[in-house]
Amino acid sequence: MELLGISLNRRAETLNATVAEYRTELIQLCCQFHVRKLELFGSALGDAYDPERSDLDFLVEFEAIPDGGYAASFFGFKESLEKLFGRPVDLVVGSAIRNPYSR
Repeated sequence: MELLGISLNRRAETLNATVAEYRTELIQLCCQFHVRKLELFGSALGDAYDPERSDLDFLVEFEAIPDGGYAASFFGFKESLEKLFGRPVDLVVGSAIRNPYSR
């Protein structure tokens, strides 16, 4: 599993401090909601990030989920992330991005 676009055992220092603080909880949530890959993107990776006001943007890839379970995993994961970080979370599924430059 990859978390935040990097191998779990290297380069943690490059993660946004807000996100890095919850690394263990993120791993648990990824397992609970069948997340294969989670990447942080947007303002949280740069100087525009405001720890008091900015939302967090994540690109997510789920493992194969049984029929009828996708919505529960997606919305359950999004809600859990918002609860964990105490701020809005934008959750984007990579397969929904059609523009190859955005991917």
